[in-house]
Amino acid sequence: MVQTRRSTAVAASIPLTLPHFHPESSKRRRTALADESDNGACETRTKTKDKPLTEDFPVRVSGSWKIGAHVSAAGGVENAVRNAAMVGANAFALFVKSQRKWDSAPLSAESVDAFKRRMQEFGYSPKHVLPHGSYLVNLGNPDGEKRQKSFNCFLDDLQRCEQLGLELYNFHPGSTVGQATKEESIALIAECINNAHKLTKYITIVIENMAGSGNVIGSQFSELKEIINHVENKTRVGVCLDTCHAFAAVRASFSVSQTFHRDFRDTTSRQKLDGISAFDTEVGLSYLKGLHLNDSKAALGGHLGISTFRHIVSDPRTQDIPLILETPTFEATEIWTKEISALNRLSLVDDSEVLETELSLVNEITSLVRSHAAKKTEKASRTEKASKTEGVSKTRTRKRNTTEDQDYDSDCA
Repeated sequence: MVQTRRSTAVAASIPLTLPHFHPESSKRRRTALADESDNGACETRTKTKDKPLTEDFPVRVSGSWKIGAHVSAAGGVENAVRNAAMVGANAFALFVKSQRKWDSAPLSAESVDAFKRRMQEFGYSPKHVLPHGSYLVNLGNPDGEKRQKSFNCFLDDLQRCEQLGLELYNFHPGSTVGQATKEESIALIAECINNAHKLTKYITIVIENMAGSGNVIGSQFSELKEIINHVENKTRVGVCLDTCHAFAAVRASFSVSQTFHRDFRDTTSRQKLDGISAFDTEVGLSYLKGLHLNDSKAALGGHLGISTFRHIVSDPRTQDIPLILETPTFEATEIWTKEISALNRLSLVDDSEVLETELSLVNEITSLVRSHAAKKTEKASRTEKASKTEGVSKTRTRKRNTTEDQDYDSDCA
């Protein structure tokens, strides 16, 4: 919301209005959660036992907007449910396996059962869970062998989702890698979706809009629509709109994306979120299955700002779908707890209270993020200093040992 995607990088200074950390590369995200859902690793770890529901979980707001975050599934997918509850989320995203490996061990029956049980215990609906796909997958690659490898990974994710009883699966559509036209790659992506539908039962495949760099597909609503046009079963395909991607896409396009960007930031317009209207016109609101709530690192005529997100969580067209934060927590769950609480508060305030509430929330969250960012920087600095000291010590030891060896060899000669 008020930050950007999950990243361990800390800005030298954080603006008072909103802290921004969003890198533009699609692979930069969630570095703090790298390989967290590697189920191969999960099988060798101590198995997590269900604890009685007596822990101090934040009160979850019962509202029409289902707000949450991309939580860790480290130690087993079932832990994602508890982690979502720990930050007061009404929706959540997760990786159902390692996002950085082609192959992972199968989900254990124990993890699957625990996940489903916890979903019921904590009162989460499958339609408010938005799993995220592997960063390795490129269904638009014209190289048949490489595309098949991507498809196998993609299909495995989908089948895992169905094992867990989930209904949605979000992925990045892919790239031409400079070896095909966009039209050709779009057709290949749709073909993979059609094949995946035939090999799964009910999962809805959700395409994420992209920022528009290089050969990447999906920055234009028209590209998303073209993929959907090629999909045979349109009841099982949808779109997740990423606010930062839409904002960044302005650099690559000044058509629909510009409207989307401008109206996201228009705090005075009575036509709230007209970018959603543009999406409805070009793609269709029935295909909107979720949103990623992220601001941008780099300013482009400004940042999205907290007012943008207030519009999102007060627009009836974004009700009852997962609204997912992908912001950095600096390994402090209180940040997500605060951001989710803030968004819930913004969804409930009257227009007359908006400005005062927004300023208060910005100050609260900025202060919290500043504190944890500073701590992380200090910790990193200490680690780096210790590493350098250790390196010098080892170098001196190696030199001393070498000298001693030379002396010994000389004596033996």
